[in-house]
Amino acid sequence: MEPSSSSVFILSLCVLVAFCSSGGAIDLPGNVTIRAVFMFGDSIVDTGNNNNFKTPAKCNFPPYGRDFKGGLPTGRFSNGKVPADFIVDEFGIKELLPAYLDPNLRLEDLPTGVNFASGGAGYDPLTATVETAIPLADQLELFKEYTEKLKNLVGENETKTIFTNSLFVVVVGSNDIANIYYNSHIRQLQFSISAYTDFLASSASNFLKELYGLGARRIGAFGAPPLGCLPSSRTVAGKGKRDECIEEYNQGSEMFNNKFSVAIGSLSRDLPDAKLVYIDIYSPLLALIQNPSKYGRIRICG
Repeated sequence: MEPSSSSVFILSLCVLVAFCSSGGAIDLPGNVTIRAVFMFGDSIVDTGNNNNFKTPAKCNFPPYGRDFKGGLPTGRFSNGKVPADFIVDEFGIKELLPAYLDPNLRLEDLPTGVNFASGGAGYDPLTATVETAIPLADQLELFKEYTEKLKNLVGENETKTIFTNSLFVVVVGSNDIANIYYNSHIRQLQFSISAYTDFLASSASNFLKELYGLGARRIGAFGAPPLGCLPSSRTVAGKGKRDECIEEYNQGSEMFNNKFSVAIGSLSRDLPDAKLVYIDIYSPLLALIQNPSKYGRIRICG
């Protein structure tokens, strides 16, 4: 997804879980502990995995990173931090979530989590091919590689303990709907939007099952935002009406979200000892876009 949507997503996360105003680590109920965070997805949460990957989807150059510490571009599709960083910071784990493919990744970073996300990825395998990104299947292969490194570092039993007490976050799907289906029309040659969102929801469900099979027990999966309200969507499909959201794109997001949330509910019931949560980002963000004055002054995280 394009950089402008990443900044919108950061804003929505701030509003949704009060990342800006908590003033410290998130208080968890009872004896719940989050020891590590593992991130899978696209540019919304990519912290630099595309830097050394042969792809045009890079942002390791100015003006990206101008509000990051030191004002340096890091490969984050943002002027500063991305949601992956806010999450680990607010859980009190560490300040930033490092990209797994960062050549400067330190061994001491492994037990507290790393990031496998790649700008341009999608649930549809074709998306990563078109966008030249690291596919979700390959992100899982990188996680397997990481797992062996962690076992060598802390042992197999401790690795299982870390995974059991970790948060696995999946943020992907926007590129599929906005770029591969609507903007490029590639998948429209094969699918109606109803059939395509069926395909995406099934692919997403299979990905979560694979992640569970590799040891994940606490999984948070984000739905798609109101893609018709993105500046790029309004420009491409707005026919000059850039101040209006594109309803067709938003309907695609809603259709996918409804099917994905049902699939996650089913998985949560069927997979032993698993807690899978569907995170609705569509509703709060659309409400903010449609009624900005209702929410008063909003401070952007960073």
